[in-house]
Amino acid sequence: MNLDKHSKIQGIAKQVLYDLATEICASSSEESIAERAKELLAEHGVKETWYYDVPAFVLLGSRSCISISGKYYIPATEQVGKTNLVTVDLSPCVDNIWGDCARSFVIENGTVVNNPEIKIFAEGLKTERYLHNEIKKYVSPETTFSDFFIFGNKLITELGWENLDFLKNLGHSIESNPDDRRFIDSECIEKIGVVSYFTFEPHIRKKGHLWGFKHENIYYFDAEGKIQEL
Repeated sequence: MNLDKHSKIQGIAKQVLYDLATEICASSSEESIAERAKELLAEHGVKETWYYDVPAFVLLGSRSCISISGKYYIPATEQVGKTNLVTVDLSPCVDNIWGDCARSFVIENGTVVNNPEIKIFAEGLKTERYLHNEIKKYVSPETTFSDFFIFGNKLITELGWENLDFLKNLGHSIESNPDDRRFIDSECIEKIGVVSYFTFEPHIRKKGHLWGFKHENIYYFDAEGKIQEL
């Protein structure tokens, strides 16, 4: 499973996201955030990505609800401003070992805040945490990708939110070749326990609202079959 190597690169991704949160300001843009993320990754010795040559997929403001393949992604120059939502999705790679981590950052008064005053922002962050907690209770090595998909999307709908992913999936396996990924979608009937690592990354919007939230972690099952976050 190369647990140590996977943990190391995922840890770098998390650290870079933490550092970015201290730097994002009103004058930042998708373009500048993506470039800074790339610089921070390089400082940790990460100079490659496994995802379409896009080490940092950044969406903010009017584009927070957009869901497109990295094949077509071009960072925009729209500035963050005083109030916004910024999602940064990192896909570092070292020696064919992948990291994959995304966070949505709330901007109030021109800085990132952990406890938003604006209701929809607070609700979005809370909903993402809730979804991750619930899937950790539900998923086992015997759960199929398709059952995982049904459970996750049912939960999202019942909470009054919608899945924004352009393929409607909720995550994928971590591989060494992007073409080998199994997706948490309606078609994959394999048991999730057949893969070493998988992501859960719901990209969601509350029905009738304008902001798209995302929170991504990599998970695996330990020797006792219990789910663990990488």
